[in-house]
Amino acid sequence: MPKVLIIVNSEVQKGKVSPISPVATKMVTALVESIQNSMLSTEIDIISAADLWSKSIKLSSNQEDFIYCPLTIKLPDWIDFPAQNIFKSCIDIAARRAWVEKHFHYPTVIGDSGLGNLWLPIVLTTKGPLYAEIIGEGEIPNFYRQPVDLSDQFRQSLYNLAYQLLESINAIPSVYLLQFRILEQEIIFDRLWPFPASPAIASIPSQTPNLFTCHWHCLLEKPIFDLTIFP
Repeated sequence: MPKVLIIVNSEVQKGKVSPISPVATKMVTALVESIQNSMLSTEIDIISAADLWSKSIKLSSNQEDFIYCPLTIKLPDWIDFPAQNIFKSCIDIAARRAWVEKHFHYPTVIGDSGLGNLWLPIVLTTKGPLYAEIIGEGEIPNFYRQPVDLSDQFRQSLYNLAYQLLESINAIPSVYLLQFRILEQEIIFDRLWPFPASPAIASIPSQTPNLFTCHWHCLLEKPIFDLTIFP
């Protein structure tokens, strides 16, 4: 029986995300439900990234049976998992921004000022990418909405950017979020997330399959044929 490791950037108490982290709780709950609904016989283990960094938790030496589902980008280098190089590429924000500036001539976010408030979800299956509806952040922190309406011109530009960006890092099947903003009718690139980060919770009530179900299917290399937004 494979073991699914869900790694979160929050405190975990007795195998459950701390209630002081409601967004992480929503993310984990959605992912766990997707795993359980897939009818695959698995053991699910939810662990804190901080415990891995401090080495208060030690993983089994037989990690080949693990299915890694990190829901945080900051992981210790000693964890060897299929998406390790992808995560390293995405955490190097400066390099990704420089690549976009060089190949697309889009302006990018400078440092942590003016961070992107829009996200394009890319569901990268073995057959190719599916682009979900854009997610936006509301005025309340950690409040996200989907869909956000953008012109077809913006969408096509974002799809092209996302496709080429994933090609540049040799992306493997997963759900990715391209974070950006629109300023004076221009795309400002921020960063790329290699997993369904917190904005993906907007898809739970609005999209089928939601982005956490899509992520699980991608990790299993199962096909996803369509994404539907509820009216």
